[in-house]
Amino acid sequence: MFTLPELPYALDALAPVMSRETLEYHHGKHHKAYVDKLNELTASGPFHGLDLETLIRKTAGDAEHRVLFNQAGQHWNHSFFWLSMKPNGGGAMPAALEGQIIKDFGSIAKFREDFKAACVSQFGSGWGWLAYDGEKLIISKTANADTPLTHGHTALLTCDVWEHAYYIDYRNMRPKYVEAFLDTLVDWDRVADLLTQARKKS
Repeated sequence: MFTLPELPYALDALAPVMSRETLEYHHGKHHKAYVDKLNELTASGPFHGLDLETLIRKTAGDAEHRVLFNQAGQHWNHSFFWLSMKPNGGGAMPAALEGQIIKDFGSIAKFREDFKAACVSQFGSGWGWLAYDGEKLIISKTANADTPLTHGHTALLTCDVWEHAYYIDYRNMRPKYVEAFLDTLVDWDRVADLLTQARKKS
């Protein structure tokens, strides 16, 4: 059985940048619905008992199991998204992460510009990502439930740009939401830790 993860902070801990109402709906209803459907689809059959990452890799690009992939990918992506944020986030990055970002993107400002562009230009529903490709940091965007897992990359940070992630608080102003995410929500310490782990594995 897959389970809805507990948020690592109180429902109102990210307010006013991300309101209690947004988290109640986004985590308690949207994410929960993906988990419930995923459990329904894997209650029996060839995918029963597989861990989430294996399930995603086995169903990626398979039209027959598209619905299953969507639920699994959304569960993984959302679980990762909650951990990408913390109360009083944003601000200064750990030195090693800052140095790597400057090396790979030229400057922190260029990284922010490129990350924001990926998030804002994602047509329709999807995700903006900072990931590690085994050699360097990269910025990408994925549609719907797609995830860096299916592209051989290690996710370090994600911003959910489905409308349900920001519409209560920002209406149609996705750029403002992404800026607020970068400025005040990102857990840069976790991003740095994930990069360290990814480097060790590669």
